[in-house]
Amino acid sequence: MTQFISLFTTAVRFGSVIMFGAMGEVLTEKSGQLNLGVPGIMYLGGICGLIGSFLYELHSPAPSGTVGMIIALVCALAASALGGLVYSFITISLRANQNVTGLTLTIFGSGIANFFGASLNKMAGGVGQISVALTSRAFRWTQPLTDGLGVVDKLLFNYGFMAYLAVALAILLSWVLNRTSVGLNLRAVGENPATADAAGINVTKYKYMATCIGAAISGLGGLYYVMDYINGTWANDGNIEALGWLAVALVIFATWKPARTIWGAYLFGALYWLYNFIPGLNRSSQEIFKMLPYIVTMIVLISVSLRHKREDQPPMSLGLPYFREER
Repeated sequence: MTQFISLFTTAVRFGSVIMFGAMGEVLTEKSGQLNLGVPGIMYLGGICGLIGSFLYELHSPAPSGTVGMIIALVCALAASALGGLVYSFITISLRANQNVTGLTLTIFGSGIANFFGASLNKMAGGVGQISVALTSRAFRWTQPLTDGLGVVDKLLFNYGFMAYLAVALAILLSWVLNRTSVGLNLRAVGENPATADAAGINVTKYKYMATCIGAAISGLGGLYYVMDYINGTWANDGNIEALGWLAVALVIFATWKPARTIWGAYLFGALYWLYNFIPGLNRSSQEIFKMLPYIVTMIVLISVSLRHKREDQPPMSLGLPYFREER
């Protein structure tokens, strides 16, 4: 039972990171924009949230964890949304290749983040010395809602607020896309922008809106990783980039449905860390287990392709620039 609880809580915490990234990319792709810059966006969200809270705690005579948390959230959302805005301008207004722009954004985001991460390390006195203890504690604060049910507490009420925020956002995003006029218009833009344009829908507006908001949501994944998952520090180990690509894989696994990213993210987390709970595995076996989320994604992709169910397919205009004069 102890090992099951440990695997479950690890899967939830790890899965919440990639769930934010996947939700943001689902929203972006629903507008027809293929943003492969998710890892870079997550880098921007993580490092900017850390910079904001670090400078606040460093220069405030009496820092507050709550204030630090708000500053981190604002900085992360602003930086990641700005990254989405840059991507939108290049791919929507300038009609540049979306794949190349997204990959460039990933390289740019990781470079910027690791540069400033190293600078913060130097300011803090050396590698691993960054401390935003108050802010990190605010992100990781938990309040058990049950009394005397230890197992239930550990399984359901043992996470920082952003783990629950991820689930709430997935449900809200699913409702918006399927039950509101804004969501239906956005999906129309992603399926056939020319038809949507002829119907009076502002295609450019919806693409910009979805891409920038989607980037802001993805950036929260980087912030969650920095503030909760690694306890408010910075590590130039490339893990955020790996998690960003897992988030992109999760979009395909969830067949572009936000609600499915919830259990998909937790499944990815369980598969990724399963080797820790199987005794006697060597190093090569551990790496095979880390491949499992990608293998499962490929199986789902093949299955979906063979079934030809339209509701499980990506938007028809995904990755294609829209030229209004050609409609």
